[in-house]
Amino acid sequence: MPTSRPEEPLPSEPHQARQWAESFGSDPERYDRARPRYPDALLERLVAAAPGPDVLDVGCGTGIVARQLRAAGCRVLGVEIDPRMADWARRDGLEVEVAAFESWDPAGRTFDAVVSGQTWHWIDPAAGAAQAARALRPGGLLAVFWNAGVPSPEMAEAFAEVYRRTVPELPMLQKVTASPQGYTALLDKATDAIRRTEAFGAPERWEFDWRRSYTRDEWLDQLPTSGFAGQLGPEVMRKILAGVGEAIDAAGGGLTVDYTTVAIAATRTDAPVRPA
Repeated sequence: MPTSRPEEPLPSEPHQARQWAESFGSDPERYDRARPRYPDALLERLVAAAPGPDVLDVGCGTGIVARQLRAAGCRVLGVEIDPRMADWARRDGLEVEVAAFESWDPAGRTFDAVVSGQTWHWIDPAAGAAQAARALRPGGLLAVFWNAGVPSPEMAEAFAEVYRRTVPELPMLQKVTASPQGYTALLDKATDAIRRTEAFGAPERWEFDWRRSYTRDEWLDQLPTSGFAGQLGPEVMRKILAGVGEAIDAAGGGLTVDYTTVAIAATRTDAPVRPA
């Protein structure tokens, strides 16, 4: 796995960091086991807002969103850039096509909904919105969403101190949790790109609050599934896990994270798609 050098500037847009976007498949079993799911309230609203059951899951990964939607009665096709993640999703009977969404060929197929969980920032927002519009039937739903998780301020500061000590040359990693407000820029970019297609009604913002408690081992299990982890190298990651584990032990051996699932949703009109 390539390791980013501190002197190399990171791309200003996440979708330009393809080596990060394609790093998650190094351990798909851990990713599928450790990553948080999405709240029932979100799934219920997606199903209610879509005109039918046919869903395209963009950046489906190991199939976390797809399985939840399938359990809710949807027929789901996944598109995933990493063949390792796609193979894992197929183990559970999901249908997945391997491609970058921007260049994926829908082959004349259209869907009642296009969704993307924790993935849309890895996709060019303008090209992605235009591609989603082409894949949707009139009245179809585009919904892109992220889980924003915040532990207690004391726990967040303890984690940040581990990162300051371990990777001081990478200050962007010292904020190890994301509040809903931290997703404002991503939501704004997604909204703007959707509007510029001229193929959707007015985008809406949805929010769903929920909470999850983690044991020490559960929290450490999910840390290596973050996009930055594969770029740091095993020795640096070992030090981070050790430091974070000590911080959790000092706090009693567990932590609670308050999540907000933030989403942008828009309905496809019958207008032609403006070129991206």
